[in-house]
Amino acid sequence: MEWYANIIIDISLEKLDRTFQYRVPENMLADIKPGMQVLLPFGKGNRQTTGYVMEVTDKAEFDPDKIKPILKLIPESITAPNQMLALAAWMRTNYGGTMNQALKTVLPVKKKEAEKETRMISLKMDREQATALYHEMVRKHQTARARLLEAVLTHGKIPYHVVTGKLNVTASVVRALEEAQMIRVERFRSFRNPLQGMKQEKKDITLSSVQQQIVEDIKAHVAQGDTRPCLIHGVTGSGKTEVYMELIASAIEQGKQAIVLIPEIALTFQTVMRFYNRFGDRVSILNSRMSAGERFDQYERAQRGEVDVMIGPRSALFTPFSNIGYIIIDEEHEATYKSETMPRYHARETAIYRASLSGGCVVLGSATPSVESYTRAKEGSFRLYELQQRVEERPLPQVYVEDLRQELRKGNRSILSDKLRELMEDRLAKKEQIMLFINRRGVAGFVSCRSCGHVIKCPHCDVSLSLHNNGKMICHYCGHVEDAVSACPSCGSKLIGTFKAGTQKIEAYLKEQFPQAGVLRMDWDTTRKKDSYEQILSAFANQEADILIGTQMIVKGHDFPNVTLVGVLAADLSLHVSDYRAAERTFQLLTQAAGRAGRGKRPGEVVIQTYQPENYAIQTAKDQDYQAFYDQEISFRQMLRYPPVWNLLVIHMAAATQEDVDAIAKKLAGFVKSSKGLQIIGPADPVIAKVNDIYRKVMYLKGAEYSQLISIKDQLEIYIKEEEITKYGAVQFDFNPMNGF
Repeated sequence: MEWYANIIIDISLEKLDRTFQYRVPENMLADIKPGMQVLLPFGKGNRQTTGYVMEVTDKAEFDPDKIKPILKLIPESITAPNQMLALAAWMRTNYGGTMNQALKTVLPVKKKEAEKETRMISLKMDREQATALYHEMVRKHQTARARLLEAVLTHGKIPYHVVTGKLNVTASVVRALEEAQMIRVERFRSFRNPLQGMKQEKKDITLSSVQQQIVEDIKAHVAQGDTRPCLIHGVTGSGKTEVYMELIASAIEQGKQAIVLIPEIALTFQTVMRFYNRFGDRVSILNSRMSAGERFDQYERAQRGEVDVMIGPRSALFTPFSNIGYIIIDEEHEATYKSETMPRYHARETAIYRASLSGGCVVLGSATPSVESYTRAKEGSFRLYELQQRVEERPLPQVYVEDLRQELRKGNRSILSDKLRELMEDRLAKKEQIMLFINRRGVAGFVSCRSCGHVIKCPHCDVSLSLHNNGKMICHYCGHVEDAVSACPSCGSKLIGTFKAGTQKIEAYLKEQFPQAGVLRMDWDTTRKKDSYEQILSAFANQEADILIGTQMIVKGHDFPNVTLVGVLAADLSLHVSDYRAAERTFQLLTQAAGRAGRGKRPGEVVIQTYQPENYAIQTAKDQDYQAFYDQEISFRQMLRYPPVWNLLVIHMAAATQEDVDAIAKKLAGFVKSSKGLQIIGPADPVIAKVNDIYRKVMYLKGAEYSQLISIKDQLEIYIKEEEITKYGAVQFDFNPMNGF
């Protein structure tokens, strides 16, 4: 009987995004598996290429005499378990792109890295005989041999690298004693462990009655087969992590595994310590700052069952666990859970599908849930749990909103309001710590008046206009253009323009104003090196500095008990980016920033500096009132038909010339115009219309049903192939984008 394999060719060309059938030679039948990489003859010239096996079957799809044989199995490739193949196929359908792109996403480690080998040296001969030989070596002044034999007699076993390093014994001396049957050198595989050397400190944690109730309720529903995603809406410092750990412990008891997703690499250090203290060496991490060898070994350890809990950002979702109990997504509202490369998947939706493949449950947690998740919880497709009290009933911080327009009228043009300066002086005198957050999102964008706070908006879209270098203000939703203004159209003030203040500039200013204070800066520049996050956070946790200044990476999840003051230097910067989520993003950032204060025994205070204190996102963040924010935000989304009320598909077009990108845009716009029930905006220029000499256009399709947009995407993919549009440029799809336009 003949067997055949349906294979995806490892070439990222959309016209090859289908399976090709090959014959499986008899000598490969025992070893071939779905997900394995194979070497194949391809095309008329039978040039050799690689592909992934999707399935093995006994049914030939065409004349068996014309089906070419597989040349070779590639054993060093990582095999994709069937779950991962199913996940890749689902991602391909729901987010577009090619099957190859989906496979390369779910297989984060593409190839085997060199295995790390550990060698140990031990005594092979009788001790008495070895002792006599040792004295003989000393007498003959064979010092290196004597040193090695003495070390082995004393310690029994000794690592090879210690012998050649600290004992200064050469490899040839080791080889000579091994050949003389005096010692044995044992070689075995050792796995790189990014958590090696960490000290486990077991802590007894007693859950509060509310925490315990949530744990029991989730476990009971899962036991009954109700694996709907669970959303834990808990104020900052309410103990969501303890709930996660309790659920994970129950999964491990049942022989299951857990994945914990966190939004930034910056969070890993403190998060991992908490999980490591609870679960020890059964925990590991995956992130992009690890070496290829470290990542490969974590993948292997997970596959071999040596790890129960994997922690990391988005890509940790593809850990090769076979029996997932829980996938935890902490700070589930974060934009970093959305991929910016094809396929542009969202980790939340992908996790829900992945968990469904093994009967697992997704648990989402946030003090400021995304409007999408909260809506689904209110509708009943997610289960909602509330944690409204901080641990040990510590009070939420006192929040002050300082109007920068008033500061300007008082003659204060510095970056610190009088209130923030006064509180900083007080904290420095008390030896308490301060965090200053500079909200850098959208800096190169909106035009505002420092005198009255007026922001220039698009008359058609209710988003801010962006100032471009050509002196034009542009809306990146509909393409509306206006000339830049030199005076405020609302109050006539000349103090109008874009806001620019970088972390370096602020750091220099603080050192000048508070020379006695130690200042640490945490931004993209200071965290480029592998362990720089951990070094900065550890230094601040150890109170080696008084003030930590940084971008949004400092406000996420960190727990510093000695921080009693948080200052938000420019709350407006994320409020007016060209993005319908701007108010939501601002509310989340401000609430998270405020949540860093008063997490220890002393209460905290927060100062939010803004030119628009009356804005609902700022007022509700001041009161830490998520429900009030949500009620106002969802009414705007309903009015303007934005997600989650409707769904949004963004079509990105790119080409080497303006003419080509315009031609693509015209063709695609003509094709979708006939679609009923859709709202179509554009084509228009994106925020940056040209990058690296590549011209870009975007078009937005709004539809009530997600399935309708997937159908349009499928039709467009066929149309793009038939019209050979990719000859002119590239087209990509993005569903419900997270990062502005």
